[in-house]
Formats: sequence, C-alpha cells, structure tokens
Amino acid sequence: MTGLRALYGRVAEVHYAIAGRAAQIVAWDRDHQFCGRCGTATAPVPGERARRCPSCDLTAYPRVTPAIITLIERGDKILLARGHAFLPARYGIVAGFVEPGESLEDAVRREAREEVGLELDRVEYFGSQPWPFPHGIMIGFRAAALSDDLVIDETELAEAGWFDLDNLPLIPAKLSIARRLIDDWAARRGAAIDQP
Repeated sequence: MTGLRALYGRVAEVHYAIAGRAAQIVAWDRDHQFCGRCGTATAPVPGERARRCPSCDLTAYPRVTPAIITLIERGDKILLARGHAFLPARYGIVAGFVEPGESLEDAVRREAREEVGLELDRVEYFGSQPWPFPHGIMIGFRAAALSDDLVIDETELAEAGWFDLDNLPLIPAKLSIARRLIDDWAARRGAAIDQP
C-alpha cells in the first residue's frame, strides 16, 4: 500500500481526490467506533454517513477541519516561507488552522501576524481544496501586506522572504492550492512558472 503523501503529485488530481475522500472516511469510521461522551460502542446510522451511540444518542458525523492558506503580495513580490519540516530549498505560503470562534478572514490576518509579523490590507477568497491529512480543507486567500518588514516566528518557520518572478525558489507542486495561488499570481503578470 502507498500512503496519500507518497501519491501526491504522482496520480491524476481526480484520483487523488477520490483516494483522499476514502482515506478521510476510513479514518473517521475507525476513530468513532466508541462514543466520545460515554464510551459505548457506536453503530452505523442507516441512510447517513454517521455513527450513533445506542446509550446516550450522541451522533458523530465525519468532521472537516478548516485551515487557511494565503498568498501575500506586496507590489510585484510575494511572500514565500519555508517551514522546518519542508524539503530543503522548497518554499510555500502562509497557512494555519482556523481557531474556534474565528472567521476565515480573521484566521488569515492572525496567521500573517503570528508567522511573519505582517498586517494585511485586503483579504480576498480564492478557492478551496480538500486536504486529507487526515480530515482538512484548505481555504485559499490572496492578501496585500501593508509593509514588507518581516518578523519571522522561528518556532514556525525556518525562513521567509519576498520573491519576484525572476528569483522564485522551488515552490509547491501543481496539485496543491498553494501552487494554484502562486500560478494565478504569475498569470496576472502575464507569466507562467516553469516548475513541475
């Protein structure tokens, strides 16, 4: 068997989406065999994707954990960052989980402030992508930075910097929403990025 991460970028996007959905449903079913409230064994609910506790009637549905991912622009440059766990020389864009009681836009602003010390002017929705590690959804945004002064949170990031079309480092693979955001930025400048 091959894990989802190993398949990333190696299979067609439609097949990856199917595998991701299946992995999320299997993980949810495995993790909800017992009630989280009283510990009783749960049972599938006929006609629904749910498991119900016969003792306290708690119903568990597959959950989705939202995360934001944001392409931050300043003039003709974009902010790219490299996390500690990234492959050497590969950069991505700012991302993070949405906290309880927080709007998606507030999560974008908070993550930019926390990870790179930036305040943002505009935050615009771009698109979304299921992210089955194990049950996420990435919600993509574009934003404009009010300054280019970075204060990098070294516990989150190994490095970050501003890049233009002429000095892009290795960026995420085409399958990811991060790459779609970066490719959109380049296309709006009449360019195409020649990386796999």
